[in-house]
Amino acid sequence: MYSRVAAAVRRFDERFGWGWLGACLSVAIITAAAFVLYHNLRGINFHDVLEAIAATELRDVAIAAGFVAAAYFTLTFYDLFALRTIGRKDVPYRVAALAAFSSYAIGHNVGASVFTGGAVRYRIYSAYGLSAIDVAKLCFVAGLTFWLGNAAVLGLGITYAPAAGSALDQLPPWLNRAAALGVLGVLVAYVAWVWRTPRVIGWQNWEVTLPNGRLTLLQIVIGIIDLGCCAAAMYMLVPDEPYIGFIFLAVIFVAATLLGFASHSPGGLGVFDAAMLVALWQYDKEDLLAGLLLFRVLYYLTPFALSLAILGGREIWLSLRARRALTAPAAAAPVRKPRREVREPKLHPEPKCFRIIPALHNKHMIVFSPLSAIQIDDPSGILQCAR
Repeated sequence: MYSRVAAAVRRFDERFGWGWLGACLSVAIITAAAFVLYHNLRGINFHDVLEAIAATELRDVAIAAGFVAAAYFTLTFYDLFALRTIGRKDVPYRVAALAAFSSYAIGHNVGASVFTGGAVRYRIYSAYGLSAIDVAKLCFVAGLTFWLGNAAVLGLGITYAPAAGSALDQLPPWLNRAAALGVLGVLVAYVAWVWRTPRVIGWQNWEVTLPNGRLTLLQIVIGIIDLGCCAAAMYMLVPDEPYIGFIFLAVIFVAATLLGFASHSPGGLGVFDAAMLVALWQYDKEDLLAGLLLFRVLYYLTPFALSLAILGGREIWLSLRARRALTAPAAAAPVRKPRREVREPKLHPEPKCFRIIPALHNKHMIVFSPLSAIQIDDPSGILQCAR
């Protein structure tokens, strides 16, 4: 069975290509979202939207900002968990936090987060010895955490409140609940599969050992906390009336986020908003649109600006450090003065001291010099000491 499915997938890839299918899916989602937005935003008074933004309580905005900060803090554990999974325990948490925050903040806004986030991660992690293959493995494990969290939130949420799924896909609640139970069944089967023995996927030098059962449960918890914080931020920004339960809104929020992610549009722009407008039809459109705009400022634009500032400062610091490292050896080297020829002073020869010793007889003298003894037969001359 597995071989047949693999063969069918391979034939489809050779004939059409998965990239073509993904592009068609993105175009279809964006086209549908544009139509829905046009239909829902007709007659919107944007002056009323601005008034709704101004009427939002600062306390609610501050609490929403706190939930956004908690969500991005949770995202740092995506990378930390992935680093430990691929065996790079030497990379400190601060580096994982920088890479996770920057890659997600930029990927959320630029779009195609698989590529943009991967490029940002490689720029940061390459300084710590991670290769392109290592970064690809890390992105795979982080993405696995994201999808496991989404499966758990949607499975549990739609099982509890199937009407939330029906508000978006317009299917009967019982069918949505059945689909949610199926998702939970697949999730449980996956946990059981990795629980028994270590599972390795990939080929050649691209192999990843999947986290075991206990670590997979930790992955799911991380994903649930992340999505829960995001949904809580959105919950603080929607209108108070009519009342909608948190789980109901969380299911709609996560499903709308997934649609925006599938479209590959920057920040799910248009797609996420259209899904929220369709599913949350109970709210006044101007008030709901005001909440969506505030959420975009808090979750997308503010982290994007912060990440650009942090990465820009980091690049300047790295450039200055590299320049300082190049100039340091030249400054540390001693300055060599031109070698001056040292002339040895001319020494005068030692004075030739003569010692005159009278001979035992009158006609001869013996003169001792430092070199030899000289016998002088005629001592009548005057002997001087030459210098």
